[in-house]
Amino acid sequence: MALILKRVYEGYFWLMDDIADPRALDYPLMSTPLPVIFIIYFWFKFVLTWAPNYMKDRPPFELKKIIMLYNIMQIIANGYILFFIFLARNEIDWTCGEIDFSDSYWARKFLSLTYLFFIVKIMDLLDTVFFALRKKTAHISFLHTYHHFGMVGLGWLGVKFLGGGHSYFVGLANAPVHMILYSYYLLTSYNSKYGRVLWLKRFITQAQLIQFAFLICIYGQLFFRSNCNYPKLVPFFFVPQNIFMIILFGDFYIHNYILKKKGQIPEQSESEKLSL
Repeated sequence: MALILKRVYEGYFWLMDDIADPRALDYPLMSTPLPVIFIIYFWFKFVLTWAPNYMKDRPPFELKKIIMLYNIMQIIANGYILFFIFLARNEIDWTCGEIDFSDSYWARKFLSLTYLFFIVKIMDLLDTVFFALRKKTAHISFLHTYHHFGMVGLGWLGVKFLGGGHSYFVGLANAPVHMILYSYYLLTSYNSKYGRVLWLKRFITQAQLIQFAFLICIYGQLFFRSNCNYPKLVPFFFVPQNIFMIILFGDFYIHNYILKKKGQIPEQSESEKLSL
């Protein structure tokens, strides 16, 4: 047992000191994974235990103005990411985006954008907090919580180890979809009638499916780039994960926009409990 603990200890510091990007230490929350672990732990405790117990005999909170402000902040943050991604369109190799660990302008900018992406994923946790405070517990499914805490963890790993290179394409795919998504949320928080506009909801799901398909293609082609100096482990994880997301949102799309259109309204699936 002592030998195992020693190996784990040595492996941890090998990752943190020898493999990690030293530039990441310039940013808050990046020295160790402990702050993020605590954030996720207290988030889980709040949305699954503390808030439901507190709200049990209380009416839902009225959070319309707060949620509208939150949606605007999300649109601005994702718009900022997308703006610099557009400016950097000639700085990246679409077939092999190797990570530049230097202190050049674009190397630093890619790292800072990756960090902003991570912070935005922490902000996303407020989606679930708002559900809990508004007593919309049906939306707090296993898949919803898995997706949100997983994105926070992946965001932290992105800054710590993959701040640039092919990570560019995650922002390219994700930022515009989230701008559309939170614009939709802003509309529905302003007037609930927009939540019943079927073609708009269908379009958002289609955009999400396109996002996952794009990432499968852009990371999948790395399997065939033997001379590409990008971490080989990343596509082995990232491609199956996005295939899973296509299956998940594909099921959502079929249940909500194909079967229901034909008059076949099945029992609500687990994926339907996810917020769009």
